[in-house]
Parts: sequence; C-alpha cells; structure tokens
Amino acid sequence: MIRNITLDDARAVGDIYNHYIENSIATFELEKIPVDEIIKRIKRVILKYPWIVYEENNQILGYAYADEWKVRKAYQHTVESTVYLRDETLGRGIGTKLYSHLIELLKSQDIHAVIGGISLPNEASIALHEKLGFEKIGQFREVGYKFDRWIDVGYWELILK
Repeated sequence: MIRNITLDDARAVGDIYNHYIENSIATFELEKIPVDEIIKRIKRVILKYPWIVYEENNQILGYAYADEWKVRKAYQHTVESTVYLRDETLGRGIGTKLYSHLIELLKSQDIHAVIGGISLPNEASIALHEKLGFEKIGQFREVGYKFDRWIDVGYWELILK
C-alpha cells in the first residue's frame, strides 16, 4: 500500500536511508542520519511537497518524495525527486509504483519539471527513471567524493506539462 508518510515512519525511513549512506554511492551523505534529523526533514518537505511510503505487512519497504530544486523563485515549478527502497526488495516493482504515484501527485501541484540526480554508475536507477519517461539532460564529472573515489552525477528530467 502506498500512503503519505507520518512522523512515526521516521525510524524506518532512517534505517533504509542509512543503509545507502553506509553501503552505496546513491547518496553523498557520509554519516548516518539520526531519527530526529529525519523527522526534521520530513516536517520541512511535507509543508510543500509529497512524501510517500510503500508499506507491506506493517513494514515500510520504500519511500519517495519531491523537494525544492533550487531556492530562487523562478525554480518554483521544478522539483528534485528521491526514491529509496529496502535493499532486499529491489526488483519487485516497488520503486516503479512509488515513483509513478509521486509523479501523479506532482502533476496535481502545478509542478512542471522533475529532476532526478543519479550518482554513477547506477544502472537500476537509470532504468527506473527512463522507464518512467525521464531523459538524461547532463552529467557532472567527479563532483562527489566517497569511498576514496571521485563520483560523477547524471541528471534526468521529466517534463510534466
């Protein structure tokens, strides 16, 4: 079931996200995020944008949200999207369901463009974005440094209307 996030989901969301912090280049955060910080982030995001979770058997298996792309007023119709799944659920279609639902919510919010940033390589994330109609619009070389190496970030964009 896909539903709006609640603050009670913060620990589960933190567990999912912290796994990626410690084990992947999907995020450029370097240290685990405590639950109180996750709560702050949820509170800030849901003031303006959707944050949804995928729940099955009372367990959060993934989440997706949109957030401000840049702070300048002219960017107000563009968001950056984020999707994370429990590692053991990859390949079950949950990411597609979450992301598709998020996109539908954004269409109803006067959002024009959705940006997905992907640290490279990440074939699964690229495939998900392109399956949903995102097109690669650019790539920054060696902008992140994690696990003792430089990492590129590619950007995919979906124009909603």
